Amino acid sequence: MRLMTCALVMLALTASHVGLAREVPIQDFFKEAEFTSISLSPDGQHIAITVPQVDRTQLAVLRVADKGIVGKWDYGADRHIRNVFWANNERLMFGVSKKTGRFDFEVPSGNLFASNIDGSKRIDIPNGAYYQVVSLTPEEPRTILVQRSVESAFLFKMDVYTGRTSNVASAPVQQGGFLVDHAGNPRFAFGAMDDGRNVTYRRDGDGWTLVHTSERNGATFQPLGFAADNRHVYMLRGEQGKPESVVLLDMDTREEKVLSNNGTVDPSGYVWSADRTTLLGVFYEDGLPYWDWLEPDNEETKVYAGLVKAFDGKAVRFLRPSDDGRFLAMQVYSDRQPAEAYLFDRQTGQATYLSGSRDWIKADEMSPMKPFSFTSRDGLVLHGYITIPNGSDGKNLPMIVNPHGGPHGIRDDWGFNPEVQLLANRGYAVLQVNYRGSGGYGNAFIGKGYRHWGTSMQDDLTDAVKWAVDEGFANKDRICIYGASYGGYAALMSAVREPDLYRCVVGYVGVYDLDVQYDADFAGQKAGRNYLKDVYPTTREERQAQSPIYGVERLAAPVMLVHGEKDVRVPIKNLHLLIDRMEKAGKAPELVVIEKKEAHGFRDLKNNINLYTKMLAFFDRHIGADAKPRSATQN
Repeated sequence: MRLMTCALVMLALTASHVGLAREVPIQDFFKEAEFTSISLSPDGQHIAITVPQVDRTQLAVLRVADKGIVGKWDYGADRHIRNVFWANNERLMFGVSKKTGRFDFEVPSGNLFASNIDGSKRIDIPNGAYYQVVSLTPEEPRTILVQRSVESAFLFKMDVYTGRTSNVASAPVQQGGFLVDHAGNPRFAFGAMDDGRNVTYRRDGDGWTLVHTSERNGATFQPLGFAADNRHVYMLRGEQGKPESVVLLDMDTREEKVLSNNGTVDPSGYVWSADRTTLLGVFYEDGLPYWDWLEPDNEETKVYAGLVKAFDGKAVRFLRPSDDGRFLAMQVYSDRQPAEAYLFDRQTGQATYLSGSRDWIKADEMSPMKPFSFTSRDGLVLHGYITIPNGSDGKNLPMIVNPHGGPHGIRDDWGFNPEVQLLANRGYAVLQVNYRGSGGYGNAFIGKGYRHWGTSMQDDLTDAVKWAVDEGFANKDRICIYGASYGGYAALMSAVREPDLYRCVVGYVGVYDLDVQYDADFAGQKAGRNYLKDVYPTTREERQAQSPIYGVERLAAPVMLVHGEKDVRVPIKNLHLLIDRMEKAGKAPELVVIEKKEAHGFRDLKNNINLYTKMLAFFDRHIGADAKPRSATQN
């Protein structure tokens, strides 16, 4: 352990100098990262790395020894290689999804792809539904277990060289999957129904027994994995939608033992023993991320805990290790440091730097991100992050409120955020709030935002701003609000509800008329329509009352609007309707940026440089150092 710590301590050190940061070029924040994911081969000799390239994500396999390229894959424009899985040391499985804009959700292609690591013996495995890998079959190296959902969930054994499948089981889950034990037997089926209900079934003989059901935002009971005896199973349980706990369930007696619980947030990561029979640690993102070690005396746990300690001040995410447990892969990041990938050799006690996602970013030039919490006007405890410009005293600053998109199930977390760091680099404090409806704080917290997009969810933002002012971080006369997608909606809706609070507003690919979203791409699917039925206000009158376009008369702050003409997630009709109503009310937007070739969020670097140059100038005019005080603009 001393050898390991000594080997890593120099890697973990960060510059301690804090001074006035130089003005980092906009392109440095929005250049494509060097990688988005890394996975290690079972023997630890190769890594598979996904590499973003503007309009696509490629896949490459590299030798660990010299980082030489062994194979490379590219499926064309708007196609992104995801969910890379090592079937064995020479064979990779992966999916390809479609995404046309920076803020889009990705849509799986429905196919599974397989290839040898040198690119040979490629096969495409087409199917009308989406394949997902469930498990290896160690006794049969050329097969794996996969699942897909078509009205029901199906489990297959698949030959990874030919793509041929044989049926193993089916279960009455419309959007779900399976957990198998260490002998490969299906023991649980779980997931969701098209109407949003969560369900979990237990395998009893040849049939399935329903052991859990709840509404979309209700309680959870989901299996994670089996212990070595195949009798005890690790489960996630969230009582009444509260933040989830990890419990150990005895399949014979039905007794449960709570192993880990944060109380505020759900688990968001796990570390298993190399043989996948023991859950060693649970990752929580409650303010600053941390690991809860369940088996502190386990030798593997001691190694993992030592690595976390060596990277003090940073968060460490562990990837699946080599089969023998010798090689451990990990991603390391912080609020000021983009993700870096390392490989640790337990035998030598040495760590190898594999790659940095944005090596051109200098951590000591970035700004610290501080977690905070406060109580909303109706007594709900809310959490968020405030980023303070590097070198400032953190007092009486111009501030930009930056609500995240989604909105449901998505959250802001602690880590490097290019947009936030750009704004902070230009001298602005940035406030991010996990308002009600955000993910990570239990299903009940998500449900509190249903049908309240334009009411209590906006009140949460307002209350957070007042908290920042009261704490002395923000100057109450120098506050703007900016968001994208749902965040764009929240920016305009907050400015409508609180016209005296904000000096300027930026809406980026935002929803401005809730009813227009019935024309969005996801609304063409049954699950998407059911989602809107659950989360939207139920009547047209309520939807209009919660749509910014029907409140433009109340707008007092200058507005900047941004959209991509090819946006199908939030149709550009939202923008045109908003502009029309603003003009009729005599409150035309100050600036409109439309890119004809962009969709739901700009991808092209030149377009992003143009956008953020204009956005920064917009903020500078209204809350920058030379901006006129509010009283002057009101006279």
